[in-house]
Amino acid sequence: MEEQELVRVEPVDPVDVEPVERTVSYQRTLVRALPALLIVAGVCYDLLTPQDFTAAPFFTAAVLIAAPLFSLGTTVWTGIAAIAGMALVHLRFAFDASAVTEILTVVTAAVLAVGINRFVGRGNARLATAREIAEAAQRAVLPEPAARIGGLEIAARYEAAQEGAFIGGDLYAVQDTPHGVRVLVGDVRGKGMGAVAVVAVLIGAFREAADQEASLEAVAQRLERALAREGVRRDIIAVFEDFTTAVLAEIPHGTPVVRLVNRGHPGPLLLYGDGEVRTLAAPEPALPLGTGELGAWPDRAQEEEFPGGAMLLFHTDGLSEARDRRDVFYDPARRLSGRVFPGPDALLTAVLDDVLRHTGGGAADDMALLAVRRP
Repeated sequence: MEEQELVRVEPVDPVDVEPVERTVSYQRTLVRALPALLIVAGVCYDLLTPQDFTAAPFFTAAVLIAAPLFSLGTTVWTGIAAIAGMALVHLRFAFDASAVTEILTVVTAAVLAVGINRFVGRGNARLATAREIAEAAQRAVLPEPAARIGGLEIAARYEAAQEGAFIGGDLYAVQDTPHGVRVLVGDVRGKGMGAVAVVAVLIGAFREAADQEASLEAVAQRLERALAREGVRRDIIAVFEDFTTAVLAEIPHGTPVVRLVNRGHPGPLLLYGDGEVRTLAAPEPALPLGTGELGAWPDRAQEEEFPGGAMLLFHTDGLSEARDRRDVFYDPARRLSGRVFPGPDALLTAVLDDVLRHTGGGAADDMALLAVRRP
């Protein structure tokens, strides 16, 4: 078997994500302090300017900004403070028609703010309920694996690019079988509920095939047939015609090796206990799952060493294609070379922090990570 190239580069310094977190914290604090700042600014403006100048816009803006950001009680107190501030600045002048009009303007804005707050509150409550239901459904589709399976230490993370989503088109599954611990990591082409439907089909087929099939190649063929069968059954070819890149792994019990079948997916990384990193690329490229109509050939599993103390890092292309502001791709092998991690969870935490630093805090694609350590 062809020997894979070892990555030997200078280690990358550990990342520091505190500046990004501090910036986000400052922004949130500023937004929440904005109503109070506007009221103070309105009082100062009206006290320092002639009578013909009015600070009513400051007070009106304060209560309207508070409505979607704070609770009902805080919104009411913001309205009271704005009305009191408006009345206060007019104490130095006679209460003429103009002063009464400005105060009534702020009162009207305060009443509207209370109505907006109640409307937003009810909408947020409905949204929270819907999100809880969606999260439960999505977690059922893609459950997090146990921390220890078949004597191996396991950790998994999913970072969805779409805000508010918990899973998308990336998937992972780990199962202990009579043939060893079997792993599936994949990436469905496409987004939305169609991609989630494909994820459900693939994970269900993998759970069944991983126990029943004697070889990893047969498991891959079962996944291929499951996608084709589901597309015909539902008669929605538009959903299931999208392909899925995937890598399947089998780690036999008591044997320091790992067998891989790669269907067009980024090769996993093998991290040795001394900080050396090795990319387990497929010796022969293969088409992704779901492209059986383009050609058929037998899958061939590759066998690689997996010694004690080493870790395997499976990932989707959301990791390797993450870019910085200069459009430079994230290179996980280079970034992890020379670094030693105490376990899978620490490895994934470091990788996610590193990607956050590399991209400046934003991800353009879903990212699934699965780390396996042989004690």
